[in-house]
Amino acid sequence: MIQIKETNKINLKDIQRLWADGEVMFFVGFPNGLHHTDEEMQNWFSWITKNRPNLNHYCIFENDVFCGETFYQFDEEHDCSAGLDIKLFKFARGRGIASKALSFAIQEAFNHGAKKVWVDPNPNNVKAISLYERLGFKRKDMPKHLIDPEGKYTSIYMELEKK
Repeated sequence: MIQIKETNKINLKDIQRLWADGEVMFFVGFPNGLHHTDEEMQNWFSWITKNRPNLNHYCIFENDVFCGETFYQFDEEHDCSAGLDIKLFKFARGRGIASKALSFAIQEAFNHGAKKVWVDPNPNNVKAISLYERLGFKRKDMPKHLIDPEGKYTSIYMELEKK
């Protein structure tokens, strides 16, 4: 059974382990993982809790086993949209978990006022792009405010409007 729960302090070690996995973090630019201290994780969690519901983070479980995370963050300055993210351990991929969890995050963003949601996957992450397309996301031109001025980070912009 898949469960998606609002992140709590007790989940920080699981998230820390997820982010430290280079395979999980490869397409977001951290092929050796992202290694945060316990204090950095506490500070991150404080940021999340202070900014709810304009952003929120969720932990994904299958049969009480931590599988990954999903997240949304509002950008109220630009059309009341919300950026989304999802990361899963390798063992949890290809079984419908990402689809269910991302659909949950999308609905939560819409429930809190987003008019559209967007993702910006790495163009080489074909499995993620396929997932987003299955969920109804459409490729669009990258909004100017999201373009990296140094041109170091390139991604595909995809969005889904509230129906």
